[in-house]
Amino acid sequence: MTQRSTPELWGRLVASVFELDGTVEGHSQVSPASSRAVFLRDEQVERAPFTSLAPGKRLEPVHIHGVDDTSLHLCLPSERGQELTALGWGQPHQYEDFGTEFMIYGPRDASELAVVLSIVQESIDFGRSSRSAPPAVDAV
Repeated sequence: MTQRSTPELWGRLVASVFELDGTVEGHSQVSPASSRAVFLRDEQVERAPFTSLAPGKRLEPVHIHGVDDTSLHLCLPSERGQELTALGWGQPHQYEDFGTEFMIYGPRDASELAVVLSIVQESIDFGRSSRSAPPAVDAV
């Protein structure tokens, strides 16, 4: 697959994500050891399970896979994730539980890095949201 970052760009992605306001780096609760979890300093507990990759544990709205993979898993409102999938930025998570879990491809250049960072910010904002139920998904 060509949707992977170079090691240098992956390093920029990781550094940029942990420069986002309120993010804290940690070990993912559900992904291999090479992955970096994005935790939120002000949100220790999820507000709703569909906003976290680790429902029932510490809020983990995003994790970044290691340098050999460079993709990200994150949670987004299902409509937004479906839109990003249709635009070719990623695909539904293979182990989704709520229809809010998506895999986003690693950025391949500086402009894609900016887009991926904005998607990460959307996921963080979704994790901080106070919705009590996942957004409705239209039946196909």
